[in-house]
Amino acid sequence: ECPREFDGWTCVNSTPAGSVAQFPCPYFIFGFDPKRFGHRSCLQDGTWFRHPESNKTWSNYTTCVDIEDLKVRTQINLLYKTGYMISLAALTVSLIIFFYFKSLSCTRIQIHKNLFISLAVNNMLWLVWYEAVVDNPPILSANGVGCRALHILVQYFMLATYLWVFCEGLYLHTLLVVTFITESKVMRLLYLVGWGVPALLVAIYGVLRSTLAQDTHHCWIHESSYSWTLSLPVCASMIANLIFLVNIVRLLLTKLHQTSTSPTRSINEKNTSFRWKGRRDTISSEGAPSGRTKKAVRATLILIPLLGLQYIVSPFRPDQGTPWEYVYQLTSAIVASYQGLCVALLFCFFNGEVVTAIRKRWRQCRLSKKRPWHSCSGVTSVSVCIQKYPSSAQFIIFILF
Repeated sequence: ECPREFDGWTCVNSTPAGSVAQFPCPYFIFGFDPKRFGHRSCLQDGTWFRHPESNKTWSNYTTCVDIEDLKVRTQINLLYKTGYMISLAALTVSLIIFFYFKSLSCTRIQIHKNLFISLAVNNMLWLVWYEAVVDNPPILSANGVGCRALHILVQYFMLATYLWVFCEGLYLHTLLVVTFITESKVMRLLYLVGWGVPALLVAIYGVLRSTLAQDTHHCWIHESSYSWTLSLPVCASMIANLIFLVNIVRLLLTKLHQTSTSPTRSINEKNTSFRWKGRRDTISSEGAPSGRTKKAVRATLILIPLLGLQYIVSPFRPDQGTPWEYVYQLTSAIVASYQGLCVALLFCFFNGEVVTAIRKRWRQCRLSKKRPWHSCSGVTSVSVCIQKYPSSAQFIIFILF
């Protein structure tokens, strides 16, 4: 009889001589189907089969591989990695711009900075997680302190990203419904929500999970019965942001209607114009309802990635093996990994304040006949951020930013 033995992935039970032991394929190995079985041969002399090349006891896991599923998973993982790398690059450039230009220092930009930092670190940690843990079965089997600590860090910054997205919605909604707010107090509250609350929740999650023996294996890569401590706050933040979006669009339509129909407004305010992304738009009393609708739709589409509302469809996962599963996985990979690129484009590279600051610095450098970006740091810029409660026209500009 061959004795019981752990092969690094599975504990193989004792097996009579001349027979074959079968066991479920490990679920934590990328590309393995846990519904299939691996096997190990017990020779007639009561010893386990040894591989002729390594001369070590060997378990046959080749039957565990679902080739088609492995191809799909490899494609999805490649899409995740590519998206995270592109988003990380875009977020890094955005943060350099935000920190370089001192004029971009109002509360709204400060919130953007924190969101971008949490997104950038989250993307970087996910890349490390895929390379160092998911694609490295020996690390999974060893279950060292390092990979478990990495899991906790990944969960912390993922949760921090969701809560900073919530902070974006909370601040924007507060700005529109409250006439006077104290910016410093608001930022202290947002720092507590964005960085402090995730630390508390992840600490609770880590302590609870460490108490269950079945949840402490394989670098905690699988779902835990205590995952709700992280998923519930995420769901609550998305529902809150959805409510914020509905109310923001309602307020926007109301303001646009008042701007276009109020007979008591001055001529100057009726024809307030502004420049956005290189073109001039005019808010006038002749604004048609269709124009107001277009502005509301545009505001909604711009705010969706900022408020993370694209994740609302994530819980509705199709059953495994159905044709829609691949579509779901593909969509989830694009939405999750390219969110950083999307918010960097909309709220940095296409941001009117950022474009104005860059153009202004470029003109100043050219006028001073010095090399741009290196020798023009002595030029002082004036902040163009809106710090006070905006007027009707500024209100619309702010929403559409």
